[in-house]
Amino acid sequence: MDFSAFRDMKPLAQLMFSIFVMVASLFLFMVIGFILAFPFYGSNGLISVMSGSAPNDPGYINFLKYMQVLQSIGLFIFPPFILGRIYYGNVSEYLLIDRTTKFRSYILAVLGLIAIVPFINFLGDLNSKMALPGFLQGLENWMRNMEDNAKALVDKFMAVNGIGGLLFNIFMIAILPAIGEEFMFRGVIQRIFTKWTRSQHMGIWITAFIFSAMHLQFYGFLPRMILGAMFGYLLVWTGTMWVPVLAHFFNNLVGVLGYFLIGKGTITKDVEEFGTEPGQIFVVIISLALVCWVLYLIYKGERIKTKMPVNQVDPQA
Repeated sequence: MDFSAFRDMKPLAQLMFSIFVMVASLFLFMVIGFILAFPFYGSNGLISVMSGSAPNDPGYINFLKYMQVLQSIGLFIFPPFILGRIYYGNVSEYLLIDRTTKFRSYILAVLGLIAIVPFINFLGDLNSKMALPGFLQGLENWMRNMEDNAKALVDKFMAVNGIGGLLFNIFMIAILPAIGEEFMFRGVIQRIFTKWTRSQHMGIWITAFIFSAMHLQFYGFLPRMILGAMFGYLLVWTGTMWVPVLAHFFNNLVGVLGYFLIGKGTITKDVEEFGTEPGQIFVVIISLALVCWVLYLIYKGERIKTKMPVNQVDPQA
């Protein structure tokens, strides 16, 4: 099929079409998911789990996890392959998954994720104290409700006891989002905004903003946006999608393992507050300095040249 007409689309048109493909793909996967679930649950069972009449029932939680997996695939993993084929022709080249870089950059990316933890915790604590003016009280209440609902859902997903449940959570929360969100946000959306603004920095930060906003967790907006920008720079500097995918995976993996170990009593909950105490501001400064140094080492190690130039996001002739 000839997709040449799509390759001449302006950035705004590409963005709108990308959103359409994401929504259509999500709808398709949800429909297929319900059809596949019907033999196991039956009509009454599906109505029951969808209504959430028994929120603590294991069957309800398992169904939510099943739908979460389908959502990750339908919304983030499947669309980039379709869009890469339409916009460029060569999917692996478009998504930058056909190349790798120095092993050193992968290690440094992981070290950067470790170094940034106190700074991210500090930003998260600062963000959580956000208060809107009185005339926006209704909006603030809605944002708080969204945050509370998201936290309650995460708590349900994370509450597992055995290794099997832990491994599934790693697959659902660490592996799928790391691949899907990086492919979609950094692989497609960042390209579109970079082409639109003709600036790598603008492309990275606009995408990071959208990346954080789409999670609808407003009291964790700042740290998520900073991480999104970090992933964006890792892609540009290394020229391979696999470095930000690894960084994203490691970040989510730490969260899954941390929650599991806290639940087991192996580690204390204090680790989540490292960098938020008043006397730890020096730790936060060191954290920020360390991650900047690590990122500079990656940048310098890639020979201080842009691995993903602006003209590379233009459609293939």
